[in-house]
Amino acid sequence: MTTPPPRSMITRLGIPPTLAWGYLGLLLFMIGDGVESGYLSPYLLDQGISQPRVALLFTVYGIAAAIAAWLSGVLSDLWGPRRVMWIGLGIWGVFQLLFLVLAIPMTSYPLMILGYGLRGLGYPLFAYGFLVWVASVAPRARLGTAMGWFWFAFTGGLPTLGSLVASGLIPQIGAYATLWSALALVAAGGLIALLLVRDDRGAKQPRGEGAGPLATLLGSVTVLWRNPRVGAGSLARVINTASQFGFFVIMPIHFTKTVGFSLTEWLHLLSAMFATNIFANLLFGVVGDRFGWRRTIAWFGGIGCTVSTLLLFYVPNAAGDNFPLALLAAAFYGATLAGYVPLSALVPSLEPRHKGQALSALNLGAGASTFVGPAVVAVFVGPLGVAGVVWIFAGMHAVSAVLALFLKLPDDAGAAEAADVSPADVSPDAAAPADASPDPAPATAPAGVKGLT
Repeated sequence: MTTPPPRSMITRLGIPPTLAWGYLGLLLFMIGDGVESGYLSPYLLDQGISQPRVALLFTVYGIAAAIAAWLSGVLSDLWGPRRVMWIGLGIWGVFQLLFLVLAIPMTSYPLMILGYGLRGLGYPLFAYGFLVWVASVAPRARLGTAMGWFWFAFTGGLPTLGSLVASGLIPQIGAYATLWSALALVAAGGLIALLLVRDDRGAKQPRGEGAGPLATLLGSVTVLWRNPRVGAGSLARVINTASQFGFFVIMPIHFTKTVGFSLTEWLHLLSAMFATNIFANLLFGVVGDRFGWRRTIAWFGGIGCTVSTLLLFYVPNAAGDNFPLALLAAAFYGATLAGYVPLSALVPSLEPRHKGQALSALNLGAGASTFVGPAVVAVFVGPLGVAGVVWIFAGMHAVSAVLALFLKLPDDAGAAEAADVSPADVSPDAAAPADASPDPAPATAPAGVKGLT
């Protein structure tokens, strides 16, 4: 049971062989984390918790998750990804038990805040700790693909398969028991990843001079201006999903009140958007390794989202009740959002000696997008209307395409990182992305040479 699937097949898929079980564990963990996503809010309302209190509960959870996402890379630099993942699994399990054993049966709102709110620290520490591990292990020639598999497992579990599990279990065992099944899935996934993955790079690494806890923590923020390319990458990450979170605010109303779709049709559009995004995450990871990380981000992410953002608004308006056309526009938007996937490969490569700090900065950008998008809507929907907000988001994506062109790797990144590489870890025909090379011209990774260790 502890032997991963055949090495050659795993390598051809672009998954680091030593981390193969980690991807399966991540998928199961995120399925468990996503079980509640589609029904916890109405369930708590049925338990007598008022809507404002439910909203506050989810706000506390979101704040905790954003803090943990930022800290995940920093703590991985300090303690190693494996320990950070153990902490994330422990936090998730302990506070879920508090939520299920005491908070819900007693209908105690303070205990719900404590149990569910602080449980939000758990999944980012586990998932993004593994992200740092992937960045440390995967060869540069296949790093985009490895990151694509990470996001495939992450988004496949939360919310897609998690919601599907809930829809099947709730009619059979009830809503409360289904929350217990989430704990079982999370525990199974966490233990698979942490007990079956054998890779020394998940352990604590020797600290460099001046790399104490406080310096490492501050470094995850100062890296934004200490290395302006990391700052630009983090800004691109803010833009990546800012439109998504902004659309969550205005598009349900626009599609149901203005376009004339039913709420069910809007939810089907949303499902198509995320279903396409799951597979596009994997696709653009592979494309990034072949076409180049910067070019993939700029053209498929930046320019792609510039176009798809406008189509998502104008196609349904023009097509009227032609739902299939609107479905295609939603699917196209979901696919282009995944064009930014290579940022997870590129940004840590911009700061090869402090990958955890760089990923923390990137996660900080991801967290910021959750309020930047709604803030754009709040400020501009009054004076400019929905169309004006859509054009602002389209312009932001165009700016991100320009930013991506400046995300060139440092000249010494390849040479400094080429040691400690086993030829078995990379396929001989794996071509390094042209823009991931120190040289402006396309380059191919020689057999047996890695970019990242």
